[in-house]
Formats: sequence, structure tokens, C-alpha cells
Amino acid sequence: MPSMSKVRHISSLLARGMHTLSRFWKKSKQLMKCLYPTLIFRLEGNIQESLELFQTCAILSPQCADNLKQVARSLFLLGKHKAATEVYNEAAKLNQKDWEICHNLGVCYIYLKQFNKAQDQLHSALHLNKHDLTYIMLGKIHLLEGDLDKAIEIYKQAVEFSPENTELLTTLGLLYLQLGIYQKAFEHLGNALTYDPTNYKAILAAGSMMQTHGDFDVALTKYRVVACAVPESPPLWNNIGMCFFGKKKYVAAISCLKRASYLAPFDWKILYNLGLVHLTMQQYASAFHFLSAAINFQPKMGELYMLLAVALTNLEDTENAKRAYAEAVRLDKCNPLVNLNYAVLLYNQGEKQGALAQYQEMEKKVNLLKDSSSLEFDSEMVEMAQKLGAALHIGEALVWTKPVKDPKSKHRTTSTSKAASFQQPLGSNQALGQAMSSAAAHRKLPSGAGGTSQPTKPPPLPLEPEPAVETSPAEAPAQISEKQE
Repeated sequence: MPSMSKVRHISSLLARGMHTLSRFWKKSKQLMKCLYPTLIFRLEGNIQESLELFQTCAILSPQCADNLKQVARSLFLLGKHKAATEVYNEAAKLNQKDWEICHNLGVCYIYLKQFNKAQDQLHSALHLNKHDLTYIMLGKIHLLEGDLDKAIEIYKQAVEFSPENTELLTTLGLLYLQLGIYQKAFEHLGNALTYDPTNYKAILAAGSMMQTHGDFDVALTKYRVVACAVPESPPLWNNIGMCFFGKKKYVAAISCLKRASYLAPFDWKILYNLGLVHLTMQQYASAFHFLSAAINFQPKMGELYMLLAVALTNLEDTENAKRAYAEAVRLDKCNPLVNLNYAVLLYNQGEKQGALAQYQEMEKKVNLLKDSSSLEFDSEMVEMAQKLGAALHIGEALVWTKPVKDPKSKHRTTSTSKAASFQQPLGSNQALGQAMSSAAAHRKLPSGAGGTSQPTKPPPLPLEPEPAVETSPAEAPAQISEKQE
């Protein structure tokens, strides 16, 4: 039989074991009590309460990386990105091969605008485990930096990894569309629609591409499908409005554009298009109103000042029109139309020296455009420039004028221009020339993946920044081919 001392020793060991087990059980119960209500709090939007409870869990179990990840997640949702990066770095020390930690660190660094660190973390995450979301965030960084080529390379790698991801296909198609590579854009948007025929972002982008090429009826057919999915989309109504503008149905265009403006009152491109349509309808006061509002949101765009000057000229406010033209010339270094319109205004006011200076600037821009591209200039613009050149005694032919096969026809046109220039002021000053270019596409690169804001993810999933605005596949103002004074 064992001695009493051995019995007492065994009893002591059992007592200590039971005490340790009891403490562990109590600690586990405390952790469980903290964890489940914390997740519920966060899903319900009570982020601060969830943060406090997750911090309690981290104190009870300081060597658990998952608790630190949840603390960092809550800090991120509260907008405390710097604090979140510190906690994620602590969690990374406990688990260096966690894809989620690397990915979320990269997302936090994006918000802190530390793009180099963000790229390092996201590349580390891809090395550990390839994931669609990591590719999307890495492409987002290149888009924020304005490097479309690198963004396209990243999205091409993502499509190779996940060829059926319609979000990636749509985004890649949009990037090609922005670069004017329509064949590849159509290919990727078509693939996205093959996998998801109801993908309204791809449909809207495809409609925008058709609209750019003047197929307004086909584009409107596409937009009808999109209207069933997202009837409150500002880009959709902007595009529909500009389709009607291209079909010269101006009342319908204004109605659709005003609905788009109601849904997105701070979108300068919609205001730009409204100003353009009102100018075309000779409603100069309304045009002035919308163009002024657009300038408040986009003060660095010279073409807006040019259109504003056109409206002011027709409202007989010459002095402010000159100021608007001067600002347009200062901001826009490429568009010869700005200088042409300004020269016409100065000539009509009797300032021939100023008109001559603007005419010469226009010719310089035209030469640069001829050298850099095979751009064909609008016939009405060329005709007006010919009239102005003859009136200023510069010459009968402009640098961009194509040679006319029939010399009699050429002589007749020139003499008519001369007669018109001396009989009345250049330009109508009563009506704005029709905008001959194709209607606008409302084209805007998506926030990372080309989609609308993502649904809220459950806590264990990786972080992703919430888009600041509703993203849309197509967003760009209408291009106006010419305006006369």
C-alpha cells in the first residue's frame, strides 16, 4: 500500500490540476462571452462596443493573432487606419504567414496614401495565397497613381487566375475603353456578359462604347436593360440624355440630364452636358447657370470657360466673355477652337491685333495636332477660320485645309467668305452652331474593381475600402466639335 505521504502528494497534484483546469475553463468562458457578442455588435454597426470587447479578448489571450486581427478590423472600420496598421503589425509578429494580415495591412496603407508599403504588403499576400480581392486592391493602387499600363497588367494577371470573375473582366474592359483600345474592351466586356448576362456595369459600358461610335439606338436598347437593374443610376441617365442629344431630341435630353443631376448634384460632367444642350437650344441664361456650376467643381478645365464665354457673348456681356476666354486660353494648351472663338470675339469688337495673336496661336495648335495625329477638323470650324483669315488679310488657305480638286469651287468659296466677312460680323452672335460630335459617354474608372460599393463583409473576411462614390462603368462629358461666336 502507498504511504500516506505519497497519497498526499498525489492529492496535491490533482488539486493543482483541477485548479488550473478550472481557471482555464473560466478564461475560455470569458473569451466566449466576449467573442460572440462582439461579432454581433460589429455586424449591427456598434463598432466602438465591439472594439472594447475585442480588446478584452486580446488581453485575456495576448498570444492569439486572431484577436489582434479583430481589434485591427474594428479600428479600420472606425477610420483609425494608423492604429489599425500598428495592431496588424503586432499580429504579423505572431503569425508571419497569414494572407489576411498582409492583405489588410496593404489596404490600410492605401488609406494612409503610403502606396509603396501597400504594394509590398499586397505582393506578400499574393505570394502566400492568390486571391481576387488582392489583385483588385493592387490594381487600385496603380489607378490612384495614374499608371493605367501597370493597372492593366495586374488585371490581366487577375483574369488569368480567375477567368470567370465578371468584376475583373468588366474593369479590364473599362481600362481598355479608356485607352481607346475598343477591340480588347469589347472582348472583355463580352466575356463578362457571357458569364453574367445581367451584369449591368458591363452592359452600361458596352452601351457607352456603342454611343461613342454614334449607334444611339443600339445604345438606348442596352440602357433599357440597365434601367431595370439600377433605375437610380446617375451615369445611366446622363448617357441616355446624351443619346437623345446625339439624335437631336433636345427636350428629352434635358429631361434625362436633369434627372441625372438630381441624383448626382455635384457631378460636374452632368452639369457640363446640361450647359452644352442649353447652348445648342440657344437658352443662354440656363447654359450660363449650369456651366458656372460645373466650373465650381472643375475649375481647371479650359473648355468649360470657353463654353461659358460663348453663353456670355450671346448674353451681350462682352467684358466677362473676354475674361472667360482669357482663362480658357491659359488653361487649354491643345484645343485650337478656344483661340478661334476668342479671335472671332476680338475681331467683332474691333481688336484686330488681339484677334491676329489668337489666330496665330490657333495655327500653332493645329500644326501640333496635325503632326501628332491624323485628326480631321470639323468643316464648320475650317470655314469660320477661313473667313477670319481672309478678314485679317492673313491668307486664303489655312494650314489644315485640304486641297480642293475643283479650282473654281475653291475660288467661289473664298470669295464668298470674303464678302461675308466684310458685310457682317463673323459668327452669328444670335445662334450657337450645332454640336456635330457624337454624344457623351459618362465614363469614370471604377474604384478599384469597377463596381458599386461592396456589401459588408463578415468579420473573418479581409478588409476592403468602401468606395467614396458610387462607381460606374462609363463617365465622360460630351465632346463639342465647335462653337461659334
